[in-house]
Amino acid sequence: MSSTATPFRPIGTTQRSDNGRPAPAVRRLSGHIGVEVVGLTDTVRWAEDHLLELLETHLVVVLRDQFLSHANQVALARTLGEPTPAHPVVPGHPDHPEILELDAARGGKNARWHTDVTFVQNPPAASVLVADHTPEFGGDTQWVSMRAAYNALSPVLRDAVAMLEAVHRISPLAYWGEPFDTALTRDDAQKLYDDALRVPPVVHPVVRRHPSTREPALFVNPGFTTHIVGMSRIESDNLLKLLFEHCTQPEFAYRHRWQSGDVVMWDNRATMHYAIDDYGNVKRRMRRVTVRGTTPEGVDGLVSRVPIDPLVTVR
Repeated sequence: MSSTATPFRPIGTTQRSDNGRPAPAVRRLSGHIGVEVVGLTDTVRWAEDHLLELLETHLVVVLRDQFLSHANQVALARTLGEPTPAHPVVPGHPDHPEILELDAARGGKNARWHTDVTFVQNPPAASVLVADHTPEFGGDTQWVSMRAAYNALSPVLRDAVAMLEAVHRISPLAYWGEPFDTALTRDDAQKLYDDALRVPPVVHPVVRRHPSTREPALFVNPGFTTHIVGMSRIESDNLLKLLFEHCTQPEFAYRHRWQSGDVVMWDNRATMHYAIDDYGNVKRRMRRVTVRGTTPEGVDGLVSRVPIDPLVTVR
């Protein structure tokens, strides 16, 4: 952390920064995941000094009342690394190709636990989500700490899953609801399906070591993980079911009640999230930027790869 960075203060104290204003305060949001930063006056400048460390420690960072422009959202994402194109198969904003627009009225829902874009060899390191319009009721998002979930496994199961690999594959309509109550036309849906077929499956370690903190975390998700390499269907399906049920326990979770102007950022290498679809046809608009990540590495020397043998990925 920079020696000139604005210091943090816990909620309730009156520590002040060099300019005489109260220093930003950090409030824990749950036992295992999430903090809210209160009292920011220059969000991007603050992020340059503090955001990455805070994100890698707490996995989810919440900023209220930001109302970021598209350009400022991209600038905020750049404090964490290099923004990626909006999505491997979904077009980005016409003026800001890094931004994926998620408009519920156009099918922009994803009511399924997932980790962003794990179906590529180098999944995003982080995501920055801005709320432009939120419903009066419902529409919360939940995040879980896959780091805490891994640590809570019994020692024998931790050791067993650390040696495993899993196949991740794109779900062609994953960003338009579950089930697929999509507002897309049939032609649009067909194009997404055809484009998705051109994205090859990838194999990731089931347990990923964080590239910065070196802490292990489970790295499977119901949205994109299809099966465990080398296991029968019965073994793979039931082990994944066990892991998914374990990871999504509320003890590992933070549930965010959105307000317009919110910004929520998460470490995509050690979390899953779920956008709850409980608001009917009410207006809800978000926009997301993802930050380029590295190739996942496991705790036993496993490294993510695009397999050549089709028998590895067939299901």
